[in-house]
Amino acid sequence: MSNSPLFSGKKIVLGVGGGIAAYKSVELMRRLVDAGAFVSPVLTEASLRFVGEVTFSALGSERARVSLWDEDDPIPHTRLAQQADLIVLAPATADLIARYAAGIADDLLTTTLIATKAPVVVVAAMHTEMWQHPSVVENIAILRGRGVIVIEPESGRLAGGDVGVGRLASAERVISAIEELFAVEGRRVLAGKRVLVTAGGTREAIDPVRFIGNRSSGKQGIAFARTALDFGAEVTLVTTVPVPEGSGVDVVQVESAQEMFEAVSKVSGKCDLVVMAAAVADFRCKEISPTKIKKGRGVPQVLLEPTPDILAHLGSVKPENQVLIGFAAETGELEAEARRKLKDKNADFIVANNVLEGDAGFAVDTNRVTLVYDDSAMALELADKKDIAKKVLSFVAEWAQKKGVWTV
Repeated sequence: MSNSPLFSGKKIVLGVGGGIAAYKSVELMRRLVDAGAFVSPVLTEASLRFVGEVTFSALGSERARVSLWDEDDPIPHTRLAQQADLIVLAPATADLIARYAAGIADDLLTTTLIATKAPVVVVAAMHTEMWQHPSVVENIAILRGRGVIVIEPESGRLAGGDVGVGRLASAERVISAIEELFAVEGRRVLAGKRVLVTAGGTREAIDPVRFIGNRSSGKQGIAFARTALDFGAEVTLVTTVPVPEGSGVDVVQVESAQEMFEAVSKVSGKCDLVVMAAAVADFRCKEISPTKIKKGRGVPQVLLEPTPDILAHLGSVKPENQVLIGFAAETGELEAEARRKLKDKNADFIVANNVLEGDAGFAVDTNRVTLVYDDSAMALELADKKDIAKKVLSFVAEWAQKKGVWTV
């Protein structure tokens, strides 16, 4: 791989865990150096059972380090952590992943991880049964919730001779993920902006046990919040679904439409961008039973009343320098319904999707949307919800600059 503008001058700490795949990290390091990155190898004591310190020193941008107690550098973890543009763990073993997730800092690599604010890419590699163990699954979820990028292992022949999931991802795949990360950082189109995102479906109580709800999982809203954070924004997420701590966004947990209305109203006026991705219930019970409604009493009469129209309210009080994005989960007449909503709610954009499509509806990881704005509409083909968020936010930021809604 020849020198790349995305890698040129980037300082990357390559952390090597104690697994048989450690030998593959040598090739990854060489590729990163060839691309123009300054690579600092940090080896765990366990990794030295599989690879040699001299090899990494010879091919890295500086000598490999193992000990936290290096005599010529009294605080190596602080220097590495503060100077790094990225930390890559390859291979990331079950043990290394567990220590990182738990915040254990007992060697040079883990102290560097805990001390850094740089993005971290975890390239997992271990035996199939270990990768599938509940503790590893939970630790991976914890790290992802903190914004760590996890590159899952590939399938193939393992060190024990059997075949399964566990092989370290190819150097090409790892470098591609890093390129995407650096490209996103280069597109910090929301730097200095305050962004409010809502996510999830509201629950409107019938009694202490039952509620009126919808099928929204909150995945698309959370993808918008995380993408806005990647793009440099200060993000507040008002959500009905749990979000792991340490996600980097200010999370406000709510349940009902009224609670969401109140939470949104407190911060929306100070925001440059509001993304109303939540599926807010249109109706709620006029009277909520204080006790569980018993079946033996017969079929209850449930009287409904409208919930607060949060998007319409935001549109009515929208500051001149704010961009307002609404969402429309439809089952037909997609663009027509989105355009009606755009006008009625005084929004700048409506993101519409057909929830009857199995690969673009509720609770799936992909989406297919139409972005309606001004007198135009833009169809976005099926993609991961994070990719949809990237495309929408990139376009919206460019639109806001051209329109003069935002000034540089």
